[in-house]
Amino acid sequence: MEREALAERPGNAGEQFLPLSASDHATMLRSILAVFNGGTMTVSRRSFVGGVAAALGYLKVGSEVDLLAQGQRQGAAAGARVRPPMDDYDAIAHLSSNENCWGPPESVLKAMNQSFKYAMRYGYPGGDVVGELAKLHGVKQENILLSAGSGEVLDVVGTTYLLNGKKVLGVEPTYSSVYGHATSIKSSAIKLPLMKDYRQSIPAFVKAANEHASEIGLVYLCNPNNPTGMIVTKDEVKQLLDGIPKDMPVLIDEAYHHFVDDPKYATSVPYVLEGRPVIVARTFSKIAALAAMRIGYAVAPAEIIQKMRPFSMGSVNVAARFGAVAALRDTQGQADIKKRTIALRKKTQADLEAYGYETIPSETNFFMVGIGREIQPVIEEFRQKKVAVGRPFPPMTKHMRVSVGTEDEMARFVVAFKEIFPAKTRTTAGG
Repeated sequence: MEREALAERPGNAGEQFLPLSASDHATMLRSILAVFNGGTMTVSRRSFVGGVAAALGYLKVGSEVDLLAQGQRQGAAAGARVRPPMDDYDAIAHLSSNENCWGPPESVLKAMNQSFKYAMRYGYPGGDVVGELAKLHGVKQENILLSAGSGEVLDVVGTTYLLNGKKVLGVEPTYSSVYGHATSIKSSAIKLPLMKDYRQSIPAFVKAANEHASEIGLVYLCNPNNPTGMIVTKDEVKQLLDGIPKDMPVLIDEAYHHFVDDPKYATSVPYVLEGRPVIVARTFSKIAALAAMRIGYAVAPAEIIQKMRPFSMGSVNVAARFGAVAALRDTQGQADIKKRTIALRKKTQADLEAYGYETIPSETNFFMVGIGREIQPVIEEFRQKKVAVGRPFPPMTKHMRVSVGTEDEMARFVVAFKEIFPAKTRTTAGG
């Protein structure tokens, strides 16, 4: 399961457990492995039971831990809801999970269809997706770890570096899957606030990393950040990597890399080529429109990939592999999706600004708007109008994250927004 919209499964709130999917198995097994010190079998009965309990915690209905990663998360107060019938699902304007609403192009669908002839095989051809990714990034195949969505990368990196009580350093709000996984393996996070302009403070990162160096196992930087949509510039990334302890691993989540227009931004893959302890996470769930197919990857130095691999399930299916290779070749199609997405994002933000509500500048396929009141009941008000909007992102609970949908979906959103909120005569910082 992955990044944004938590898959709603049947079941009642409380202590009921859900059926195990392949992704659930992967998450549970990684958590159980975490109680074995670095993979060795030096484990007491108590620590083993604790690890199993942590793993099972993922499967409880209403858990705050993301079951999927760039993963779908319900708020703490939300219980499980019954999955809607197909017709009802299709009637909703899906603006909650930062997906590519136009879906895969014909070339990708054709490639996936061709892969079905291997559906009954275990040792099937994989379309050489790892080789294609290595070629794309100018690295060797040993620098690539394929995963069931980039959410698996985030979990695997967490398990690799947060054992024995080590902490993850990051900001809040951000994509919180790494924090949830840290909690599940009995670790924790050092969370820094965003600046007043909603950017991530690199000086604060450097200060905290040096002051707490002995406690930190991993630095997490979501760039562009989810939920704000704001970038960390290439100069700021360099400032971060140059300012923290040289051996401190840094996980840079680039799920929304493909939507960025700002020339001050750049991918962090070149730092992998330099041999720095940098792990770049990417996904095919966003611009490539393969969210349901579960495929992502990590780019990192070979020695880091070797450390991560024992915690990875290696369970990417054949259709996802063939589809990913075709998606890598669809450069013009993705450029068109980017252009279309940015135009709709800017138009919708302009409509809301004209109505009196301030939005946060974004470089992604989503944006945030200040609404001036708590988001949780507002989510339900939009749901009643068949529009799904983003979950709460504490402490920014008076902001709403809105994914970019089709032209029709964005028009429906603006109509619903104006029915729910009154017009304002001027914008204010809080919405």
